[in-house]
Amino acid sequence: MVVGSLDIQTDVLIIGAGPGGYVAAIRAAQLGKEVMVVEDSSKLGGVCLNTGCIPTKAVIHASNFHQTIKDMAWAGITVKDYTVDLSKMHAWKQEIVDKLGNGIKSLFKNYGIEVVPGRAVFKNDHEVHIEGKTDITSIKFKNCIIATGSSIIEIQGFRFDGKYIIGSDEALELRDIPKKMIIIGGGYIGTEMGTVYAKLGTEVSIVEFTDRLISVLEPDVVDVVSRKLDEFNVKKYLKSKALNCEIRDNKVYVKIEHDGKEEILDADKVLVVVGRKPNSNNIGLENTGIKIDSKGFISVDKQMRTSVSHIFAIGDVVGQPMLAHKASREAKVAAEVISGLPSAFDNKVIPFVVFNDPEIASVGLREDEAKAKGIKYIVGKFPFSASGRAMTLNQTEGFVKYIAEESTGIILGVHAVGPSASDIISEATLGIEMGATLEDIALTIHPHPTLPETMMEAAEVTLGQGIHIFNPKFKK
Repeated sequence: MVVGSLDIQTDVLIIGAGPGGYVAAIRAAQLGKEVMVVEDSSKLGGVCLNTGCIPTKAVIHASNFHQTIKDMAWAGITVKDYTVDLSKMHAWKQEIVDKLGNGIKSLFKNYGIEVVPGRAVFKNDHEVHIEGKTDITSIKFKNCIIATGSSIIEIQGFRFDGKYIIGSDEALELRDIPKKMIIIGGGYIGTEMGTVYAKLGTEVSIVEFTDRLISVLEPDVVDVVSRKLDEFNVKKYLKSKALNCEIRDNKVYVKIEHDGKEEILDADKVLVVVGRKPNSNNIGLENTGIKIDSKGFISVDKQMRTSVSHIFAIGDVVGQPMLAHKASREAKVAAEVISGLPSAFDNKVIPFVVFNDPEIASVGLREDEAKAKGIKYIVGKFPFSASGRAMTLNQTEGFVKYIAEESTGIILGVHAVGPSASDIISEATLGIEMGATLEDIALTIHPHPTLPETMMEAAEVTLGQGIHIFNPKFKK
């Protein structure tokens, strides 16, 4: 880097230090590039590390353990007089976040990556202006990677105030367990947070505009979670619209439209999680030749190049799915292309996980997608109720489901709902990437008794060769 009094220049400028930005920075530095990262937050790691993926999963684990303690009578264990201290829970969660954040800082230092605090705004195709408390006013670059991420969508009539109307960030920082909570949005964040607080004792109501929860996933998979939410006394208002709210006497009164009628729900907190929007506004894209679509997503090719060949974009800002692991893969591609390697985002599938109770994991085609493509396919399921390992955990809800091409047995999609679904889906992802068939999985010896063994069992069922459940039309 060439440093002047107020202006500097670098080989690779990265805007944003989330799971896309920091990975791109490290990979580019590994490949010998001089790298500079502009980040307007005081913490590295982005939403995922600081207010999303990591802290959410920590709180989910804590609430799961709380539920386990309450329900261990089935194994002859009864615990009395236990309490929940949200302050200690949040302190533990923050320790994890801080440790991971410090790890990124250490890696940046070791690789010689400089972080500029502030906000980058494009002046043209080769330079950004830096807004914030820094002596650096502008940075010129040979290549740039935009990794600005996304932000929570607000809806009319429910402006965030941080106290009564909150987003997912504030939901992870509550110091007291609400008696009642209304969640607007029945996607993966809404159902995850609804499960957490229901387990901790909150009376939860979920208001969802569509006719089912987590509508991007297979209906039969989501049905298992929906039934479990009933056990946690979560009320679901499907095909419903949140109209407006009124705050009085330290409560929020929400008017919804449900079954063609208006109803009033009351709660201590209203959590709004209806989606996210790309952070492509107010970064000066109009001063460049970079193209965006009608929704504000930056258009890129398989090498993550924008319409300006030396500027790349990755992560949430380039489109769905908005997942950290997708951003990290795109980050490596962009850094490698800049370094002259023949890299491309040519992955066949991206796995999707919902850390509910039970967990959901999905990769590849759904049945409706296979039908729409005119593919002749076969389906098979293996229930966790027939898994010895699941029984020993007392977690037998759900199943593993395969969708495969009828003529070849090539695996098209795998959808699981049950214990540790998030852990077993990677095998399915690798299988689809490598063009594996049902027979490839069925003939692979899986250790017994384990949960990943259900991957093999489900493949056998789909082939008509299931051992541990009855196959009416078994094949020789």
